[in-house]
Amino acid sequence: MKHITVLGAGYVGLVTGASFADLGNKVTLLDIIEEKIEKLRRGQVPIYEPGLSEMILRNVEKGRLDFTTSYAEALKDAEFVFVAVGTPSGVDGEADLRYVRMAAESIAEHMDHPLIIINKSTVPVGTGDWVADIIRKKQKKSVDFWVVSNPEFLREGSAISDFMNPDRVVLGSQHPEAAQKVAELHRPLNAPVLITDLRTAEMIKYASNAFLATRISFINEIATICEELGADVNMVAKGMGYDKRIGPHFLNAGLGFGGSCFPKDVRALEHMALIHGAHPQLLRAVLDINQHMRRQAVVKLRNALNGLGDRRVGMLGLAFKPNTDDLREAPSLDIARQIIREGGEVQAYDPVARPEDCEKVPELKLVDDVYDVARDADALILVTEWNEFRQLDMHRIRDLMRGDVLLDGRNIWSPEKMREYGFRYFGVGRGTKRNGW
Repeated sequence: MKHITVLGAGYVGLVTGASFADLGNKVTLLDIIEEKIEKLRRGQVPIYEPGLSEMILRNVEKGRLDFTTSYAEALKDAEFVFVAVGTPSGVDGEADLRYVRMAAESIAEHMDHPLIIINKSTVPVGTGDWVADIIRKKQKKSVDFWVVSNPEFLREGSAISDFMNPDRVVLGSQHPEAAQKVAELHRPLNAPVLITDLRTAEMIKYASNAFLATRISFINEIATICEELGADVNMVAKGMGYDKRIGPHFLNAGLGFGGSCFPKDVRALEHMALIHGAHPQLLRAVLDINQHMRRQAVVKLRNALNGLGDRRVGMLGLAFKPNTDDLREAPSLDIARQIIREGGEVQAYDPVARPEDCEKVPELKLVDDVYDVARDADALILVTEWNEFRQLDMHRIRDLMRGDVLLDGRNIWSPEKMREYGFRYFGVGRGTKRNGW
């Protein structure tokens, strides 16, 4: 049993801490927000992630997982300290490292024995060296420590599976012995381990997320062209995906990417490139296309309804993807804001979203039943492809609506079938010119 401390009870910190505890380690999870820690002690998990609540409760009961707001308590018996604090976007797209700095300074102030400090947060290239400098300068007494970069590759909605069954474990350090000890922590996962220097490990994270975001924007660019030329992007993507050099993943056309990682990380990589004299044209295009898909959804609704003023739009799904309650950078909020700005009304349903999640768009009305979202709506737009939306009673949906416009923002329904129900169907890249809509 190893003694592990995880700093930050956010998405990455909770999944990392609970998963290491489930592997048999003693884990202390620290957050400086007292209310969050008190809720966790009462068994209230602040985020929705399938299986996470059960895992946390199980390990608390077994005495392998506890929570604190005290750095002195958290570091007392720690051998490994994972830094999993937030790195939000700054004014110019750069990663805001204030919380990383606070964590490094607090570690320096309270550490009294050797520690391996592991950056789990997504941080700009060079942050590992910067963290080491902070700790070295702020230490109250000289204590040995080693910094390791261990970027996370968790997908919201399947994070526990991703942690327990990783494609690879990336470790970067200037101290191979420390990296090997962190590798040993991950040995039960039976995954390939790549050990490199600090900066390369930090770059692997950004390069991976930027590449996946690029695939999404690429297929959305193709979808826009398909609409003009009468081709079906779903079949185009399927045909591309059979090519082993390409593969099928991240080729689903839709309303673009959101969440806490892709938008933030692409912007941060673009900023890093700019300030170091590189030319991130491709990264800019990835972000531009992503925003275009949201604007284009509003354009389709506006054209289909002859304007959005005094129109009621029902929105299926708010989260940026299924199986999460995360609305950060969600397409739904941008689309809802624009509809409301043009004088329309938006009523939305999401299986796990709460009213407080929608505070950024106060005029947005959240309904409790999936069918209520269609009541007296002039148009319906599917934003998040929750499984329950695939088997809706579309006859009932159509009868409840005042209008007949259906915008399938994730291409989950058959255009022909929806037209049989009496909808004017619009998808994303599904040959609108050929089909006459």
